[in-house]
Amino acid sequence: MAFSVLSDCCVLKTAPSLKVGSQHRPMVPQASLPGIVGLRSLPSLCLGRSFAKHKGAGTFPYGPLRGGPRLGGETGVAVPLRPTLVSDNENGEAGFDPSAPPPFTLADIRAAIPKHCWVKDPWKSISYVVRDVVVVFGLAAAASYFNNWLFWPIYWAAQGTMFWALFVLGHDCGHGSFSSNHKLNSVIGHLTHSSILVPYHGWRISHRTHHQNHGHVENDESWHPMSKTIYDTLDETTKKLRFTIPYPLLAYPFYLWGRTPGKKGSHFHPESDLFVPSEKKDVSTSTACWSAMTALLAGLTVFMGPAWIIKFYVIPYWIFVMWLDLVTYLHHHGYDEKVPWYRGKEWSYLRGGLTTIDRDYGLINNIHHDIGTHVVHHLFPQIPHYHLVEATEAVKPVLGKYYREPKQSGPLPLHLLDPLLKSMSQDHYVNDEGEIVFYQADPNMTKSRR
Repeated sequence: MAFSVLSDCCVLKTAPSLKVGSQHRPMVPQASLPGIVGLRSLPSLCLGRSFAKHKGAGTFPYGPLRGGPRLGGETGVAVPLRPTLVSDNENGEAGFDPSAPPPFTLADIRAAIPKHCWVKDPWKSISYVVRDVVVVFGLAAAASYFNNWLFWPIYWAAQGTMFWALFVLGHDCGHGSFSSNHKLNSVIGHLTHSSILVPYHGWRISHRTHHQNHGHVENDESWHPMSKTIYDTLDETTKKLRFTIPYPLLAYPFYLWGRTPGKKGSHFHPESDLFVPSEKKDVSTSTACWSAMTALLAGLTVFMGPAWIIKFYVIPYWIFVMWLDLVTYLHHHGYDEKVPWYRGKEWSYLRGGLTTIDRDYGLINNIHHDIGTHVVHHLFPQIPHYHLVEATEAVKPVLGKYYREPKQSGPLPLHLLDPLLKSMSQDHYVNDEGEIVFYQADPNMTKSRR
């Protein structure tokens, strides 16, 4: 079967159909079929040719992007002419392309969210801090009282989860969704994060960069894809550690010290590439708080003995780290269909945010403050966590198929092990070229796991 496609010279040429999955799907010039919707896009074959602006960028809710384009107001992105795959479902209807520019703007999504969802209640936020701190000390008291090997595993799992809950509250402080009071956010953020060995400002700044550049191959900060070139520089041991469970779930402390492959800097050093000169004082303050917590733990180790500190703090700390890496990774990977990643003109704040994935964590949803409602959080991080579920339900009609409905969880989110393992076996790198790319699998690593 043959089809016609516009070449770089805009001359109609004939080429064979492409086989996607089990079906042969013809490629059709996107510009020649203005009435067709839901086309599956491929990287541009006519780079440099611009057409009418689409409504994909929306209003950028932050300041200028660090290391990326500056956006302001309602911004459009030129869409280059590119061939597209027509994907048919069982009913013969045109399929959906998640990488296509959406027919709505960020302002459309914002307008759908009830006004009260934007209201920050500092007393309500503080009540969650009090709740979590009471549970943390209650679990420690219970472990001290029972002090037997039947209870310790329960304590480790529960306390590690509560450390993770504390992190989420500090995370809200970093976004300013905890309250509108900067000093209150800073105090609570330092208390919650320093207690679990996270440098509050250092992490806050890099996490802001993550939100500002979500879905961008090079400019994103957290669990973003490696290019093929960077991937090929890794030795075999590093590759296996990065993509073999449980090692990726233990990565966070190492990321704080050295970031990810291809990037340099430390979250503790005020001279790091992560920060600008005006942020040095904040970074130094957080590093000092982290150091004070480290000194406290060292003193307790001398006073109580290493075994007690390992049981009370060290093991729950690593459970917290596993929660953090698991949640962060699965909010950007591991969906049934691979999510797109962008570069250049194809990236916009809205399109990058739409690549994020909501997850259901069962009974853990309430414990870790509904962090699983991630799409709305990524687009509007200033919304308090206790309004995220309602805001998500309000925007679903606007997002349509661009929203990936999470699979329902049982009491515990054991179902997430499947997408995690699948993603680790298939999502290794992206191509060096192309403004819309998807994860590729390293065939050598895939063979080694068989």
